[in-house]
Amino acid sequence: MMKISNMDIKDAIVEGTFFVVGVFLYALCFNLFLIPNDLVVSGFSGIAIVVQRVFGWNANAFIYITNGILLVLGFIFLGWKITKKNIAGSILYPVMITVTNPVATFLNNYIIGDDFYLILLFAIILYGVSSGLIYRTGFSTGGSDIIMQILNKYMKISESKSMIVANSVIILIGMFVFGFNKGVYSFIILICSTYFIDKIMFGLSDSKVFYIYTKKVRKLKKLILNDFQTGFTSIPSRGGYSKKRNFMIMCVVSNRDYYLFKQKILEIDPNAFIIINSCYEVNGGVKRKTLPFL
Repeated sequence: MMKISNMDIKDAIVEGTFFVVGVFLYALCFNLFLIPNDLVVSGFSGIAIVVQRVFGWNANAFIYITNGILLVLGFIFLGWKITKKNIAGSILYPVMITVTNPVATFLNNYIIGDDFYLILLFAIILYGVSSGLIYRTGFSTGGSDIIMQILNKYMKISESKSMIVANSVIILIGMFVFGFNKGVYSFIILICSTYFIDKIMFGLSDSKVFYIYTKKVRKLKKLILNDFQTGFTSIPSRGGYSKKRNFMIMCVVSNRDYYLFKQKILEIDPNAFIIINSCYEVNGGVKRKTLPFL
Protein backbone atom coordinates (compact mmCIF):
# COMPACT_ATOMS: atom_id res chain seq x y z
CA MET A 1 0.00 0.00 0.00
CA MET A 2 1.37 3.41 -1.00
CA LYS A 3 2.21 5.63 1.95
CA ILE A 4 1.11 9.27 1.67
CA SER A 5 3.54 11.75 3.22
CA ASN A 6 2.65 15.01 4.96
CA MET A 7 4.31 16.86 2.09
CA ASP A 8 2.00 15.18 -0.44
CA ILE A 9 -1.04 16.17 1.64
CA LYS A 10 0.22 19.74 1.97
CA ASP A 11 0.85 20.00 -1.80
CA ALA A 12 -2.62 18.60 -2.52
CA ILE A 13 -4.23 21.16 -0.18
CA VAL A 14 -2.31 24.05 -1.75
CA GLU A 15 -3.09 22.82 -5.26
CA GLY A 16 -6.77 22.37 -4.41
CA THR A 17 -6.94 25.86 -2.90
CA PHE A 18 -5.38 27.40 -6.03
CA PHE A 19 -7.88 25.53 -8.17
CA VAL A 20 -10.97 26.53 -6.16
CA VAL A 21 -9.88 30.18 -5.98
CA GLY A 22 -9.08 30.14 -9.70
CA VAL A 23 -12.49 28.72 -10.65
CA PHE A 24 -14.22 31.21 -8.32
CA LEU A 25 -12.45 34.17 -9.97
CA TYR A 26 -13.07 32.69 -13.44
CA ALA A 27 -16.81 32.45 -12.72
CA LEU A 28 -16.81 35.95 -11.19
CA CYS A 29 -15.21 37.32 -14.35
CA PHE A 30 -17.90 35.59 -16.40
CA ASN A 31 -20.76 37.11 -14.37
CA LEU A 32 -19.20 40.50 -13.69
CA PHE A 33 -17.59 41.42 -17.00
CA LEU A 34 -18.27 38.97 -19.83
CA ILE A 35 -22.06 38.43 -19.79
CA PRO A 36 -23.10 42.05 -19.00
CA ASN A 37 -20.85 43.40 -21.78
CA ASP A 38 -21.43 40.66 -24.40
CA LEU A 39 -17.75 39.71 -24.45
CA VAL A 40 -17.43 36.29 -26.08
CA VAL A 41 -13.87 35.28 -25.21
CA SER A 42 -13.50 31.51 -25.36
CA GLY A 43 -14.93 28.06 -24.79
CA PHE A 44 -18.50 27.06 -24.05
CA SER A 45 -18.75 30.06 -21.71
CA GLY A 46 -18.55 32.25 -24.82
CA ILE A 47 -21.09 30.08 -26.65
CA ALA A 48 -23.38 30.31 -23.60
CA ILE A 49 -23.37 34.12 -23.87
CA VAL A 50 -24.37 33.90 -27.54
CA VAL A 51 -27.07 31.30 -26.83
CA GLN A 52 -28.52 33.40 -24.01
CA ARG A 53 -28.78 36.46 -26.24
CA VAL A 54 -30.06 34.70 -29.39
CA PHE A 55 -32.36 32.02 -27.93
CA GLY A 56 -33.00 33.37 -24.43
CA TRP A 57 -31.61 30.25 -22.75
CA ASN A 58 -30.03 30.66 -19.32
CA ALA A 59 -26.24 30.71 -19.76
CA ASN A 60 -25.55 28.89 -16.49
CA ALA A 61 -28.01 26.10 -17.31
CA PHE A 62 -26.44 25.78 -20.76
CA ILE A 63 -22.99 25.32 -19.20
CA TYR A 64 -24.36 22.71 -16.73
CA ILE A 65 -25.88 20.68 -19.58
CA THR A 66 -22.96 20.93 -22.00
CA ASN A 67 -20.39 20.11 -19.31
CA GLY A 68 -22.39 17.02 -18.36
CA ILE A 69 -22.66 15.86 -21.97
CA LEU A 70 -18.95 16.49 -22.60
CA LEU A 71 -17.97 14.53 -19.49
CA VAL A 72 -19.85 11.53 -20.88
CA LEU A 73 -18.16 11.97 -24.28
CA GLY A 74 -14.81 12.30 -22.54
CA PHE A 75 -15.34 9.05 -20.67
CA ILE A 76 -16.30 7.26 -23.90
CA PHE A 77 -13.48 8.58 -26.09
CA LEU A 78 -10.72 9.37 -23.57
CA GLY A 79 -11.23 6.88 -20.78
CA TRP A 80 -11.43 7.34 -17.02
CA LYS A 81 -7.76 8.26 -16.45
CA ILE A 82 -7.96 11.47 -18.50
CA THR A 83 -11.63 12.28 -17.85
CA LYS A 84 -11.24 12.28 -14.05
CA LYS A 85 -9.06 15.40 -14.31
CA ASN A 86 -11.99 17.24 -15.92
CA ILE A 87 -14.69 16.16 -13.46
CA ALA A 88 -13.92 18.63 -10.66
CA GLY A 89 -13.81 21.65 -12.96
CA SER A 90 -16.83 20.58 -15.02
CA ILE A 91 -18.94 20.47 -11.84
CA LEU A 92 -17.32 23.28 -9.87
CA TYR A 93 -17.36 25.91 -12.62
CA PRO A 94 -21.15 26.10 -13.18
CA VAL A 95 -21.64 25.89 -9.39
CA MET A 96 -19.31 28.85 -8.96
CA ILE A 97 -21.22 30.77 -11.65
CA THR A 98 -24.33 30.36 -9.47
CA VAL A 99 -22.41 31.32 -6.30
CA THR A 100 -20.75 34.40 -7.80
CA ASN A 101 -23.90 35.76 -9.45
CA PRO A 102 -25.05 37.76 -6.35
CA VAL A 103 -21.44 38.83 -5.72
CA ALA A 104 -21.21 40.17 -9.28
CA THR A 105 -24.56 41.95 -8.89
CA PHE A 106 -23.35 43.67 -5.71
CA LEU A 107 -20.02 44.70 -7.22
CA ASN A 108 -21.69 45.94 -10.39
CA ASN A 109 -24.14 48.11 -8.45
CA TYR A 110 -21.73 49.59 -5.90
CA ILE A 111 -18.16 49.36 -7.19
CA ILE A 112 -17.85 48.85 -10.96
CA GLY A 113 -18.46 52.05 -12.90
CA ASP A 114 -19.59 52.78 -16.45
CA ASP A 115 -16.12 53.33 -17.92
CA PHE A 116 -15.94 50.51 -20.48
CA TYR A 117 -12.16 50.68 -20.92
CA LEU A 118 -11.69 50.34 -17.16
CA ILE A 119 -14.03 47.35 -17.26
CA LEU A 120 -11.97 45.91 -20.11
CA LEU A 121 -8.77 46.29 -18.05
CA PHE A 122 -10.34 44.56 -15.03
CA ALA A 123 -11.63 41.78 -17.28
CA ILE A 124 -8.15 41.17 -18.71
CA ILE A 125 -6.58 40.99 -15.25
CA LEU A 126 -9.27 38.80 -13.68
CA TYR A 127 -9.50 36.47 -16.68
CA GLY A 128 -5.71 36.10 -16.83
CA VAL A 129 -5.17 35.56 -13.10
CA SER A 130 -8.01 33.05 -12.79
CA SER A 131 -6.91 31.10 -15.88
CA GLY A 132 -3.33 31.04 -14.62
CA LEU A 133 -4.37 29.64 -11.23
CA ILE A 134 -6.42 26.91 -12.93
CA TYR A 135 -3.72 25.94 -15.45
CA ARG A 136 -1.10 25.89 -12.69
CA THR A 137 -2.89 23.01 -10.97
CA GLY A 138 -3.03 20.91 -14.15
CA PHE A 139 -6.83 20.72 -14.08
CA SER A 140 -9.42 22.40 -16.28
CA THR A 141 -13.00 23.66 -16.17
CA GLY A 142 -14.08 21.00 -18.68
CA GLY A 143 -16.13 22.17 -21.65
CA SER A 144 -14.04 22.89 -24.74
CA ASP A 145 -10.93 21.43 -23.07
CA ILE A 146 -12.47 17.96 -23.38
CA ILE A 147 -13.15 18.48 -27.10
CA MET A 148 -9.53 19.57 -27.59
CA GLN A 149 -8.29 16.46 -25.79
CA ILE A 150 -10.43 14.28 -28.07
CA LEU A 151 -9.11 16.06 -31.18
CA ASN A 152 -5.58 15.61 -29.89
CA LYS A 153 -6.07 11.88 -29.41
CA TYR A 154 -7.89 10.95 -32.61
CA MET A 155 -6.90 13.63 -35.13
CA LYS A 156 -3.37 14.26 -33.81
CA ILE A 157 -4.07 17.98 -33.55
CA SER A 158 -2.20 19.58 -30.67
CA GLU A 159 -4.34 21.06 -27.90
CA SER A 160 -2.68 24.46 -28.37
CA LYS A 161 -3.53 24.59 -32.10
CA SER A 162 -7.08 23.35 -31.58
CA MET A 163 -7.52 25.92 -28.81
CA ILE A 164 -6.42 28.75 -31.11
CA VAL A 165 -8.79 27.61 -33.86
CA ALA A 166 -11.72 27.04 -31.46
CA ASN A 167 -11.32 30.39 -29.69
CA SER A 168 -10.99 32.21 -33.03
CA VAL A 169 -14.22 30.64 -34.31
CA ILE A 170 -16.05 31.43 -31.05
CA ILE A 171 -14.88 35.06 -31.12
CA LEU A 172 -16.00 35.36 -34.77
CA ILE A 173 -19.43 34.02 -33.81
CA GLY A 174 -19.59 36.62 -31.04
CA MET A 175 -18.50 39.29 -33.50
CA PHE A 176 -21.31 38.28 -35.88
CA VAL A 177 -23.93 38.42 -33.08
CA PHE A 178 -22.74 41.40 -31.03
CA GLY A 179 -20.83 43.47 -33.57
CA PHE A 180 -17.26 44.01 -34.74
CA ASN A 181 -16.16 46.15 -31.76
CA LYS A 182 -17.20 43.56 -29.17
CA GLY A 183 -15.31 40.91 -31.12
CA VAL A 184 -12.15 43.02 -31.08
CA TYR A 185 -12.49 43.65 -27.34
CA SER A 186 -12.93 39.91 -26.74
CA PHE A 187 -9.80 39.22 -28.76
CA ILE A 188 -7.89 41.83 -26.73
CA ILE A 189 -8.92 40.11 -23.49
CA LEU A 190 -7.81 36.72 -24.81
CA ILE A 191 -4.41 37.97 -26.00
CA CYS A 192 -3.53 40.35 -23.15
CA SER A 193 -4.58 37.91 -20.41
CA THR A 194 -1.77 35.54 -21.49
CA TYR A 195 0.68 37.92 -19.75
CA PHE A 196 -0.95 37.27 -16.38
CA ILE A 197 -1.31 33.55 -17.13
CA ASP A 198 2.44 33.31 -17.76
CA LYS A 199 3.29 35.23 -14.60
CA ILE A 200 1.00 33.06 -12.45
CA MET A 201 2.37 29.81 -13.92
CA PHE A 202 6.06 30.65 -14.19
CA GLY A 203 6.55 33.58 -11.83
CA LEU A 204 8.58 36.71 -12.38
CA SER A 205 11.95 36.46 -14.08
CA ASP A 206 14.32 38.20 -11.68
CA SER A 207 17.58 37.03 -13.24
CA LYS A 208 19.26 36.11 -16.52
CA VAL A 209 21.25 33.01 -17.40
CA PHE A 210 24.23 33.57 -19.73
CA TYR A 211 25.87 30.95 -21.93
CA ILE A 212 29.18 32.41 -23.11
CA TYR A 213 31.64 30.94 -25.60
CA THR A 214 34.90 32.91 -25.67
CA LYS A 215 38.60 32.38 -26.30
CA LYS A 216 39.39 34.49 -23.23
CA VAL A 217 38.02 32.09 -20.64
CA ARG A 218 40.44 33.04 -17.85
CA LYS A 219 39.63 36.76 -18.03
CA LEU A 220 35.91 35.98 -18.08
CA LYS A 221 36.18 33.73 -15.00
CA LYS A 222 38.12 36.47 -13.20
CA LEU A 223 35.41 39.01 -14.13
CA ILE A 224 32.63 36.77 -12.77
CA LEU A 225 34.40 35.91 -9.52
CA ASN A 226 35.91 39.30 -8.66
CA ASP A 227 33.58 41.93 -10.15
CA PHE A 228 30.21 40.18 -9.88
CA GLN A 229 31.05 37.85 -6.98
CA THR A 230 28.97 34.96 -8.22
CA GLY A 231 29.62 31.42 -9.39
CA PHE A 232 29.70 29.83 -12.82
CA THR A 233 29.85 26.44 -14.52
CA SER A 234 32.42 25.48 -17.17
CA ILE A 235 30.87 23.24 -19.83
CA PRO A 236 33.26 21.41 -22.18
CA SER A 237 32.37 22.33 -25.76
CA ARG A 238 33.55 21.80 -29.33
CA GLY A 239 32.92 24.13 -32.25
CA GLY A 240 30.65 22.66 -34.91
CA TYR A 241 32.54 24.40 -37.73
CA SER A 242 36.05 24.89 -36.32
CA LYS A 243 36.07 21.57 -34.40
CA LYS A 244 38.15 23.34 -31.74
CA ARG A 245 37.68 22.32 -28.11
CA ASN A 246 37.02 24.95 -25.46
CA PHE A 247 34.72 25.71 -22.54
CA MET A 248 31.31 27.38 -22.52
CA ILE A 249 30.66 29.38 -19.35
CA MET A 250 27.17 29.28 -17.81
CA CYS A 251 26.44 32.01 -15.29
CA VAL A 252 23.35 33.53 -13.62
CA VAL A 253 23.17 37.25 -12.81
CA SER A 254 20.38 39.47 -11.55
CA ASN A 255 18.34 41.56 -13.96
CA ARG A 256 19.93 44.75 -12.66
CA ASP A 257 23.40 43.40 -13.56
CA TYR A 258 22.29 42.21 -17.00
CA TYR A 259 23.44 45.15 -19.16
CA LEU A 260 26.64 45.77 -17.19
CA PHE A 261 27.63 42.09 -17.34
CA LYS A 262 26.96 41.90 -21.08
CA GLN A 263 28.99 45.07 -21.67
CA LYS A 264 31.93 43.77 -19.63
CA ILE A 265 31.93 40.47 -21.54
CA LEU A 266 32.10 42.29 -24.88
CA GLU A 267 34.90 44.52 -23.56
CA ILE A 268 36.94 41.39 -22.80
CA ASP A 269 36.04 39.67 -26.06
CA PRO A 270 34.07 41.60 -28.72
CA ASN A 271 33.67 38.35 -30.67
CA ALA A 272 32.25 36.35 -27.78
CA PHE A 273 29.26 34.12 -28.61
CA ILE A 274 26.53 34.82 -26.01
CA ILE A 275 23.13 33.23 -25.40
CA ILE A 276 20.90 34.95 -22.81
CA ASN A 277 17.65 33.56 -21.38
CA SER A 278 15.26 34.70 -18.68
CA CYS A 279 15.66 32.70 -15.47
CA TYR A 280 12.64 32.06 -13.24
CA GLU A 281 14.15 30.00 -10.45
CA VAL A 282 17.63 29.31 -9.09
CA ASN A 283 18.41 26.75 -6.38
CA GLY A 284 21.80 25.74 -5.03
CA GLY A 285 25.20 26.76 -6.32
CA VAL A 286 27.25 29.82 -5.41
CA LYS A 287 25.30 33.03 -5.89
CA ARG A 288 25.90 36.66 -5.12
CA LYS A 289 24.31 37.47 -1.78
CA THR A 290 22.65 40.61 -3.07
CA LEU A 291 20.79 38.78 -5.83
CA PRO A 292 17.02 39.34 -5.44
CA PHE A 293 16.13 35.65 -5.78
CA LEU A 294 18.00 34.67 -2.55
